[in-house]
Amino acid sequence: MVTDITVSFGPSFRRKLAGLPTQTIIRFLDWLAEHTLPPEKIAAHQRTGRRGEEAAYFYLRKLGYIMVARNFRSPRCRGEIDLIGWQEDVLCFIEVKTRTTRDVKPGEAAVDEHKRRQIAAVAREYLRLFPLSCQWRFDVVSVYYDESQASRPQIEVFRNASLKG
Repeated sequence: MVTDITVSFGPSFRRKLAGLPTQTIIRFLDWLAEHTLPPEKIAAHQRTGRRGEEAAYFYLRKLGYIMVARNFRSPRCRGEIDLIGWQEDVLCFIEVKTRTTRDVKPGEAAVDEHKRRQIAAVAREYLRLFPLSCQWRFDVVSVYYDESQASRPQIEVFRNASLKG
């Protein structure tokens, strides 16, 4: 006697599974580039920051954010927004801070008044692209790697952070 067995997975499992191939391919390509191309001439802290932004991007996608932009800049003002994404019906402007230690200053505390003003100006420019007003907020994501940087990072999301200093 043959019996059909049907297995059903919930939406959160399917969402996690959907991003896995992309994340695996990107990590493999990064590894391949690191081992075959000449080293980039950028500072170690910039490489760490890029790695943290990538980790934050995939982490937020697992949380259900729909990412629409990375490293958004405007020709009208200085500054950059690391990530922009929708969480349900709220547009989120996300600043990512990556650290290799917790000894100095936590990542979320490193978003000072000057940086907040820059982000607010760039966010206003981005919002000009939308004909109607939409709900939006500012999030800060802190990414922490241990000293070896071989482990998975610890990631903390601070939703609805204030843009006022």
